[in-house]
Amino acid sequence: MDSFEQQLQLQGYVDAFRDPEVLRAIETGLHKKIAVVFVEWGGVEFQNIKVPWTLVDGKDSANKFAEALGRRRLTALPLTSISTAVIFSSALFEKSEFKGTRRVIDVSGDGPNNQGLSVTNARDAVVRQGITINGLPVMLRIGQAPGFFDLEKLDVYYEDCVIGGPGAFIVPVHEEKNFASAIRRKLIREISGAPARVMRAQAVPWKAPPRIDCLIGEKLWNEWLGYQD
Repeated sequence: MDSFEQQLQLQGYVDAFRDPEVLRAIETGLHKKIAVVFVEWGGVEFQNIKVPWTLVDGKDSANKFAEALGRRRLTALPLTSISTAVIFSSALFEKSEFKGTRRVIDVSGDGPNNQGLSVTNARDAVVRQGITINGLPVMLRIGQAPGFFDLEKLDVYYEDCVIGGPGAFIVPVHEEKNFASAIRRKLIREISGAPARVMRAQAVPWKAPPRIDCLIGEKLWNEWLGYQD
């Protein structure tokens, strides 16, 4: 993401954890609390925990999480490794002092995987652990002059190549004005979701053949490198 998109995303999460509807979803849930960690990611060598595991069980704790997140600066990064991000994030569940009935990784980004393991292999490995991966594809440049790595059907890519697990879904963002509301709706849906059956050591649920090349990001990157030679 560029710095503008990063700031929109960050502020969207800050505002969401102060939103009455999000707080209501937490307070009326099965356990009336959630644990959340915020990870900034880029290429294979960059995954950074911006805010560590935090218990959110009401307005005060939600505000503290939002304040901590709002104080963090984000880093501009050139590469995109969704695969490394989901594998890194899946390991955080084992390191957490919290144990929940559902484990969800919320991935947001504006481009396809172009470094590291294939995104489908990483997704399948994480889903086998009983973890759900949801997506928030950022598509603010649709209709503008495309950049080299822009993907017109990023929402299809996220649906077919990135998300997985019980109840997995995406919420695409097409306009700047809808960024905050998209994050809020996504969080409410994730928090309010029913506990899913644990799927450890079981096969990944069947998915229809992808409608898009799940290696398109890697191919674009290699093509770009060829132009630089």
